[in-house]
Amino acid sequence: MTHEGVGERLPRLLSLVPYLLARPGVLVAEVAEDFGVTERQLRRDLELLWMCGLPGYGPGDLVDLSFAGDTVTVTEDAGMRRPLRLTTAEATALLVALRTLGEQPGVVDTGAVRRATAKIEQAVGVAGPAGVTVELTREEEATTAAVRRALEAGRALRIVYYTAGRDAVSQRTVDPMRLLIVEGRGYLEAWCRRAGGVRLFRLDRVEDVEVLDEPAAAPPDAEPADVSAGAFRARAEHPSAVLLLEAGALWVSEYYPVEEAVEVETGRVRVRLRYADPDWLVRLVLGLGGSARVLEPPELADAVGRRAREALAAAGEDGSRR
Repeated sequence: MTHEGVGERLPRLLSLVPYLLARPGVLVAEVAEDFGVTERQLRRDLELLWMCGLPGYGPGDLVDLSFAGDTVTVTEDAGMRRPLRLTTAEATALLVALRTLGEQPGVVDTGAVRRATAKIEQAVGVAGPAGVTVELTREEEATTAAVRRALEAGRALRIVYYTAGRDAVSQRTVDPMRLLIVEGRGYLEAWCRRAGGVRLFRLDRVEDVEVLDEPAAAPPDAEPADVSAGAFRARAEHPSAVLLLEAGALWVSEYYPVEEAVEVETGRVRVRLRYADPDWLVRLVLGLGGSARVLEPPELADAVGRRAREALAAAGEDGSRR
C-alpha cells in the first residue's frame, strides 16, 4: 500500500473537523472535491479521525462522526474547533525540527521556515493567556522539578515507574544523565542499576520520585541513546509479527513503526512490525477487539486467544470459542 506523505495528509486532517463543523450533513463527495482527494481517501481520513482525541481516549474524548446516507456530520469535536495551542514540549520539538529544516537549503522554502520559527519563538517568549501553554499535571511538574534538581546536584534518583509494555510497576534506582523531548514527550535518560544499562523513562509514567543523598554514578562508558528516529528503535533481535487490520484499526500502521503494510482488499491491511515485549503486543491486539488478528507467529496468536478466553471466563461468559 502506498502511503501519502505526512506533510500532505496532516494539514488536511487538522482542517477537516472545523470544515465539517461548519457544514453539518455535507455530502462526502462534496468534501472530497473541496479537499482535492478521492472519496476513498477521504473515508480513510475520517476513519483515522475516529481514533483521534484527548488523553483518556474514552467516550466523549474522541472525535465522533455520524453518517446518514452519503453525508457526514461531526457529533463530537474533541476540542478541535479551538485554535491550536502548543504545550512547551510540543513547541520545543517543533522549533528543533524547523531549525533543522532551515539548515538544509534547497530542500524547503527556507524563508517560510524562518518566518514560522520566528512566530513560534515569539509565542514562547510571551507565553501568556494567548501564548504557549504548559499542560502538565501537578505530578508531572513535581517529577520534572525533582529530575532537574538531581541533574544539577549530580544525585541519584529512586523512582516508582509504570512500564506499559509489561503493565507493571517497579521501583528502580537510577543515575540521571539528561532530560529529553522525544516526539513531544518528556523523558529522563538514566543509567538503570536494576537493568544494568541506559534506559529512557517517560516522565508521565513516573509515579513517585525521590532525590537521594548519594551521588549519581553512571559508568563512564554509558552512552546516550540515539533518539533521532524516536524513543523506540526496533532491533534485529526483536521478533516480528504479522497482523491483519480491519478498517477500525488502520491507525496502527501509522501510529507504530511498521516494516511492511500491504492492502489485501478494500479496508483491510496486512502489516509486519517488530516488538520487544509479547505481552505488549497481546494487549494491543486485544484492545483492538475484532479489528485486528494475528497471522504470525502462531504462538502469539495462541497467546491472544488464551488471554481472550481468560477474560471471557472472568466475566462469566462462554470462553470455549476462539
